[in-house]
Amino acid sequence: MNNEGLWRADETTLVSALSCCTNLGSLDAGRSIHGFLLRNVSELNVIVQTCLIDMYVKCGSIEKGLFLFQSMQRRNRLSYTVIISGLSVHGRAEEALKIFRDMLSEGLTPDEIVYVGVLSACSHGGLIDEGLKLFEMMRFEHRIVPTIQHYGCLVDLLARAGKIDEAVEFIKKMPKKPNDVIWRSLLSSCKVHEHLKIAEIASEKLCELEPNNTSDSVLLSNAYAKAHRWEDLAKVRRGMAAKGLIQIPGTSTVEVKRKLHKFVSQDKLHPKSHDIYEMIHQMEWQLKFEGYLPDLSQVLFDVDEEEKRDRLRAHSQKLAIAYALLYTSQESTIRIVKNLRMCSDCHTYTKLISKIFDRTIIVRDRNRFHHFKSGICSCKDYW
Repeated sequence: MNNEGLWRADETTLVSALSCCTNLGSLDAGRSIHGFLLRNVSELNVIVQTCLIDMYVKCGSIEKGLFLFQSMQRRNRLSYTVIISGLSVHGRAEEALKIFRDMLSEGLTPDEIVYVGVLSACSHGGLIDEGLKLFEMMRFEHRIVPTIQHYGCLVDLLARAGKIDEAVEFIKKMPKKPNDVIWRSLLSSCKVHEHLKIAEIASEKLCELEPNNTSDSVLLSNAYAKAHRWEDLAKVRRGMAAKGLIQIPGTSTVEVKRKLHKFVSQDKLHPKSHDIYEMIHQMEWQLKFEGYLPDLSQVLFDVDEEEKRDRLRAHSQKLAIAYALLYTSQESTIRIVKNLRMCSDCHTYTKLISKIFDRTIIVRDRNRFHHFKSGICSCKDYW
């Protein structure tokens, strides 16, 4: 449209284009549209500014989103919702709560969507007491009837912190019937905290709600693998095969020189595969001096230690990092998008790589963003 001269700088069209960038996670395209807006629109309205903030935070650039939010002359409830939710998934729970308090001090009344964002922030940050207080504030001070999303945030808050029994009791007392999201959240936390009894209950509930969901079966089988219950794992896998369920492979995608490169675990198909594995070797050599030891418990197969090391070495996230280190400039940020939750070994590995190579690495997994810099992650090892 622009090249053919069919339109002027129309904010409505650009907001739609920004929404596309947000959904795709395309930061470079979003920046281009932002630049076009600045060159062609004298003053951006609240809707456009909020869409820009949403694009930046969901594409991994939380600092830019926060800067734009703080620069706004006028904010509405949606603006606050976007930045609070953004800070939540970037692991900045305390800042999310501060902005929520700023919203209240400005006289804006939070709605149920704002509360989903702020309760989610408490969950991601492990702020149990604050989350419970906010839940009560929502119900009694602002007279908001909790939805299933709010109850889900509370279950996630408790379960993520390892309070599995308390989460189960909370579910029992809920006035609403728990949905698949709540049971899946509980199952995921049971895997992390090795609470197999409750994991099996959550899995049964999920089978009743969504009998053909592959990810739920994989979660349970991974919980069995972590506990070395190989016979139970095999039983789950046989059940998946009988239903024709296929496990979706974990992938990591990195943008290098405006092109997306997708990797899977043990990937040898990339044109630069030889260089990538050479880089992996160099990275491991330097990691030894930082005291890195691979977490073999993250290999969910009954194989010997050497094969476990080989499998860990070629996780998709590590391949993506190696490629980015080879073919991006030293000062550039490495941005990786994963379709599954990051494993704890890749988390430790990436922290140390960010320190050794003095690079900022941002990883978006299924649950949140992780910002690695100087050997530290924004999640503070709580995710």
